[in-house]
Amino acid sequence: MKFYYVYVLKSKKDKKNYVGYTENLKLRFEQHGKGLVASTKNRRPLDLIYYEACLMRKDATHREKYLKTYYGKMFIKNRLKSYLAGWIKRARRINRTIWSSGNAGRGAGAGIFCRLVT
Repeated sequence: MKFYYVYVLKSKKDKKNYVGYTENLKLRFEQHGKGLVASTKNRRPLDLIYYEACLMRKDATHREKYLKTYYGKMFIKNRLKSYLAGWIKRARRINRTIWSSGNAGRGAGAGIFCRLVT
């Protein structure tokens, strides 16, 4: 089954997003990272922060156009905010468990949650 991807990259340089469409997400991300894409080569490094897979090219290209609009940008912002809020809540719960069980500092990653949520 073939997928068509709409993706959002965030520039670590200017903190702005880039929205694109591709049939091969891994290859396209590598091209962005190597500076082979004119629109992002001066905005590297980039992080892939969101993507959607569509079964039809038409759906992917329409979604790409939507995500480039004001409402599409708000969708991405709210989608990521709700995802991160849930992740932080889970991390805090795990962090409390680690500290209350007396296992803080033991084992790989025991202090990671503390650093991420503070």
